[in-house]
Amino acid sequence: MELIRNFCVIAHIDHGKSTLSDRLLETTKTISEREMKNQALDNMDLERERGITIKSHAIQLYYNHSNGNKYTLNLIDTPGHVDFSYEVSRSIAACEGALLLVDASQGIQAQTISNLYLALEHDLEILPVLNKVDMESAMIEEVSDQIIDLIGCELEDILHASGKTGQGVPELLEAIVNRVPAPKGDPKAPLQALIFDSMFNPFRGVVAYFRILNGTLSKNENVRFVNTGKEYSADEIGILQINQIEKKKLHTGDVGYIITGIKESKEIKVGDTITSVENPCAEAIQGFELVKPMVFAGIYPIDNDDFEDLRDSMEKLQLNDASLVFEPESSVALGFGFRCGFLGMLHLEIIQERLSREFNQEVITTVPNVSYYSYTKKGEKLLINTPNDLPDPTLLEKVEEPFIRAQIITKPEYIGTIMNLCMDKRGVLTKQTYLTTDRVEMTFEMPLAEIVFDFYDRLKSITRGYASFDYAPIDYRASDLVKLDIRLNGEPVDALSSLVHREKADPFGRRICKKLRELLPRQQFMIAIQASIGAKIIARETISALRKDVTAKCYGGDITRKRKLLEKQKKGKKKMRQIGTVQVPQKTFLEVLKIND
Repeated sequence: MELIRNFCVIAHIDHGKSTLSDRLLETTKTISEREMKNQALDNMDLERERGITIKSHAIQLYYNHSNGNKYTLNLIDTPGHVDFSYEVSRSIAACEGALLLVDASQGIQAQTISNLYLALEHDLEILPVLNKVDMESAMIEEVSDQIIDLIGCELEDILHASGKTGQGVPELLEAIVNRVPAPKGDPKAPLQALIFDSMFNPFRGVVAYFRILNGTLSKNENVRFVNTGKEYSADEIGILQINQIEKKKLHTGDVGYIITGIKESKEIKVGDTITSVENPCAEAIQGFELVKPMVFAGIYPIDNDDFEDLRDSMEKLQLNDASLVFEPESSVALGFGFRCGFLGMLHLEIIQERLSREFNQEVITTVPNVSYYSYTKKGEKLLINTPNDLPDPTLLEKVEEPFIRAQIITKPEYIGTIMNLCMDKRGVLTKQTYLTTDRVEMTFEMPLAEIVFDFYDRLKSITRGYASFDYAPIDYRASDLVKLDIRLNGEPVDALSSLVHREKADPFGRRICKKLRELLPRQQFMIAIQASIGAKIIARETISALRKDVTAKCYGGDITRKRKLLEKQKKGKKKMRQIGTVQVPQKTFLEVLKIND
């Protein structure tokens, strides 16, 4: 145990986490030059293209220290985006130290701070690292001062490195061995191991990654997953390098993988505890929670015949991503599809992108919304995932919506524009702190529904990219929410229903009606497009009918002939309107649902 060091890397998106990990792999010769490629730990094309880590990874490095000992370093990589904060918290729980990586040209960002707090809650040894010091725009002294203010370290504690050139990496490895404590634990105690990640192998089933806190684990031992209560045999255990390396036994402090032949990812939960069936541990490791989806959207195939193919694709995706939740639903307008729960908007985008790339499934996604709680006058509490679940207004007591605490770090000149944006989104400023003379941290409390659509893009554009954003859910609060229906000739279109705040219902309804008027093809009869709250119409647009000139053949002669033909046409139009239905083309749905972008 004295020769093991377990550490993770915490950083904001695009601060060079994956690039620095590549240099660590190169310097310790974990990967040969022939196998080396950029972002070696990111194995999805999507991760490489976007330059983000979607799935956390773990890898074992071996380092020969100047004191003559060979140390085993377990690097547990973490995703940087706010949507995946639960994965980050479990990875942090499996470590004793964390590299706090800060971009020398950008300074400390919101995500860095929130992940740092997670690491401090778990009493991790923090190693501050200033990355990208080779860049011309690097502000080494200013950013060093920011780090000292944030964590209270000494100037000489801050390590300088460059993921691009490899500068400072040998000193970084030396510091990891000297400053990160060795794992603590009792090798003779009953087995207690924390699952911090899992992945799906099509040939072997679900592979769980774990860290042993106490005891030892042997191959073919019978193990129990404490929170799910399921028991399995450890068919294969081993350590994680670029490829998995099988071992007969793993000891306290080790990080490794276990294959038990499980075929469903639902049976292995991140944060669960593995223990032995013969000699179980007294209690599970603290901090386990079920992943809760924050954003919901309907996903429908463009062609209804592809429904079964879409179901297969979703099930395969769920094997690799246990945080994706879905159930079948049907819509009058869109046919059969799935109601899906996501961790956030980035998660939704990634699932859509993966469906298209990996499974060739082009889909329609309905307006994303969050889940609410409604209380009826009888005292019932109902979970509302779609606007159509909302009870009739006459039976409704109140509706509660989820609120978040948003942290924005920016330059002082943008305070006014950010305040206007957040107040427009029903936000309340609770705290404003100057981190340095030219960096200010603003904390708002605001509804989650308001940041789901375009908040991040608008924040970036009004601050010219000089703002970083992070949020954490707080609680549910009562709000004056109403269900907005869109009607075509009096018939509600369920796919376009949405829950909105009463103040914003009028402008939102008008925007959708205007957009539909531009997009819907004209029919032989007049179409009335209406936005309504219950029975009250709040906006209306009209598409006039296509008219055939029936009097063209009547030239000259008596006017009564023309009147007779026009009356006949009028009756026909009236009948057509009574029995005719407005077909909304799929393309129109795609365009209308983009109204929130």
